[in-house]
Amino acid sequence: MKAVLVVGARPNFMKVAPLVREFAKRGNVETLLVHTGQHYDQNMSKVFFEDLELPEPDIYLGVGSGSHAEQTAKVMVAFEIIVEDQRPDVIIVVGDVNSTLACSLVGAKLRIPVAHVEAGLRSFDLDMPEEINRMVTDILSSFCFTTSPEAEVNLRREGVGGDRIFYVGNIMIDSLLHYLEKAGGSTILADLGLAERDYILVTLHRPSNVDDPEDLRSLFETLGSLTEYHPVIFPVHPRTRKMIDSASPPFKSSAAFRMIEPVGYLDFLRMMKSASMVITDSGGIQEETTVLGVPCVTVRENTERPITIEMGTNVLAGTDPLKVRDAAVRILKKGPGAHRIPPLWDGRTAQRIADVLEKKFS
Repeated sequence: MKAVLVVGARPNFMKVAPLVREFAKRGNVETLLVHTGQHYDQNMSKVFFEDLELPEPDIYLGVGSGSHAEQTAKVMVAFEIIVEDQRPDVIIVVGDVNSTLACSLVGAKLRIPVAHVEAGLRSFDLDMPEEINRMVTDILSSFCFTTSPEAEVNLRREGVGGDRIFYVGNIMIDSLLHYLEKAGGSTILADLGLAERDYILVTLHRPSNVDDPEDLRSLFETLGSLTEYHPVIFPVHPRTRKMIDSASPPFKSSAAFRMIEPVGYLDFLRMMKSASMVITDSGGIQEETTVLGVPCVTVRENTERPITIEMGTNVLAGTDPLKVRDAAVRILKKGPGAHRIPPLWDGRTAQRIADVLEKKFS
C-alpha cells in the first residue's frame, strides 16, 4: 500500500505520528509525509517533530498564511502535482484545517480514495470555518474514521453510507498515552517555578475570542481575577500574540498571570497533566483533559466533542467572561469530580485504522 499522509498545522502532527509509527512497524506500507506549511513556525515545528519522533516531511509545500480561499487554493495547486506524480493508493487527512479540505478535494477530483481521521465531528455552527472543512471532507472521503458513536449519527444524517464509516477511537489519545511517560521527564514546571495542581493553564486562539480587542480584554480581566485561587499560565498562540501586541493600552504579564511563549508537545503535556484546571477554546485539549482527568472549562458556545462533557471533565461555559469565571470558580471550589474515559480511547486507534486500510489494499 502506498499512502500519502498530510499535515498542515501543529495539531495535525499528534494525529499523524501514531500512523507513521504503526505503518513503519508493519513494514508493508510505503508512506509519503506531506507538510503543506499552512501554519509554520520553524522553531515550533522543529520542536514538535522532535518531540513526536516524526521523520522530516518528504515534501514541504510552504503555502503559508492567507485568506481561507487563497490558502486552500494554494494547497490544492501544489498538492495536485504531488498526487499526480506519486499516484498513491490512499490519501490520509486528519482534523479540520484548510489543508484537510484542500487535499481531500484533490483526492476526490483525481479519483484517489481519501481517508479522514476524526470524521463526523460537528459543532453545528457554520460560522466556524472548521465546520465547513469537516463536512465537505467527510462527504468526499471513502474512509470516515470516527472517534465516538455520535460521529456516526452525524455522518449518516448527512448521507454517508455505513460502509464508509469505521469507529476506531481517538488518534490524539494514541499520542498522549505513548508520550505520557516521556513527558514526565520534562523540566518545564521547575523551569517556570510551578507546583503540582497549583496553577491554571490557559490556551486561546479562536477568532471569536481573540480577534476583538475589547472582548479579549474582558476575557483577560476575568482570567486575571482567578489568580486569587491559583497563578495563571498562558502559553500564547501566535494568532493571539498578534492581537495582544496590537492592543492599546497593552496587555501586561505579571507574576500571577504569566504570558509565555508557546511550548513543545512534551512540555505542554506535562503542564496539562499537572494543572489544577485548563481553560481553553481548543478541540483537542478538551479530549486530552478528558483522558487525564483534569477539569476543563471550554470558552466556546458549542463543541464538536460533546462526549468530553458527557464523560464529566469538560464544562462548556460559553464566551461570556462572567460565565467563564463562574464555571471556573465552581470547579476550583469543589475540585475535580468523577470522570470516565470514552470507549476505544485506549492508544490503539492507529492499529485499527491500519487494519482497515490493509484489508482494503493488501
